Amino acid sequence: MSEENSSGQNSAPVDTKKRLSYAPFFIALGIAAVVVVAGLYVMSQGEKFKPVGVGTRAYDFELPNLEGKTVKLSDYAGKVIFLNFWATWCEPCKEEMPSMEQLSGALNGQPFVVIAVSIDSEKAEVVKEFTDSYRLTFPIVHDRKGKIRDLFKTTGVPETYMIDQDGVIAEKVLGGRNWADKNNLQVVSYLLQNGPMKPEEYKNFYKDKKLPSTEDYGSQTIY
Repeated sequence: MSEENSSGQNSAPVDTKKRLSYAPFFIALGIAAVVVVAGLYVMSQGEKFKPVGVGTRAYDFELPNLEGKTVKLSDYAGKVIFLNFWATWCEPCKEEMPSMEQLSGALNGQPFVVIAVSIDSEKAEVVKEFTDSYRLTFPIVHDRKGKIRDLFKTTGVPETYMIDQDGVIAEKVLGGRNWADKNNLQVVSYLLQNGPMKPEEYKNFYKDKKLPSTEDYGSQTIY
């Protein structure tokens, strides 16, 4: 039953009008909330799929080596790290592996390390059979489930990251290279001789040093 005011008139229509007057406000507020949530979701998804780039800090991780021992990237803190993602079925990977072994041997004794991350889904024994056939001696870890590959958001193999002494990515190389060619190692050479640069300086390394990019060089072996 509707209530009556002092004049005997029904007050229900007045309350209904008040409620209706607020309706557009709450609708607009709801739409704004949906837009904000959607925007945040889109931004988070963009970051999720954004590749790890030059000038950013490399993710630390731990993976088993081919003997089952856990290896952390941070175990090599303070060194220049040549981090290579590869697979036994990858032809360009097979082509560059011998020069990676040469590079590792040539810089033995310096604060430098080659770390190869196998993304093979096969057992470690399959990867070890491959590495033994190439007589590889540098550290090799097995990312069998692809978690570290996804963490670095790699676009394929081989893919190589040059990481400075502070853990910042100084260079990113897509595809295979002849790592016996000194012109493919300009960043590594600079870091070993001069130490790390400011993170923002790596993006313009070749331009600021007035050096051709690695794609412009001819083949000049360093061994």
